[in-house]
Amino acid sequence: MKRDLVITTSLIIPESEIHWQFARSGGPGGQNVNKVNSKAILRWEILRNQTLPSAALDRLKIAAANRITTEGDLILSCDEYRDQPKNIARCESKLRSLVLQALHTPRVRKATKPSYSSTRRRLDNKKRNADKKAGRRSPSD
Repeated sequence: MKRDLVITTSLIIPESEIHWQFARSGGPGGQNVNKVNSKAILRWEILRNQTLPSAALDRLKIAAANRITTEGDLILSCDEYRDQPKNIARCESKLRSLVLQALHTPRVRKATKPSYSSTRRRLDNKKRNADKKAGRRSPSD
């Protein structure tokens, strides 16, 4: 079960940074629900992490702030399936998607002015709406 988690071809999270816990999960399972530890809990020590670039780590800390403990562990859990290996795979895919999202650098927005024609259209539209509403008023106004 112990293996490195491949995120991209150049980024691999070593198994030493990931710790697994297992618990009994609620939900489907029939008679086995009270005796099989099928819920998978993944703990990743992101403060000890040496693979992620610092900018991506900062974005990950912001994106997953509610999943990070005070000790600096990122916790993901899964109890969707009745068997442990599927829940482990689901936890790994959740972590993979979080890290891939953090690796993506957001584009910086360049401030631009509205064009002359778009300003003209907006003002014409405002004038048309004002005339339409003025026509709805009672003649005594």
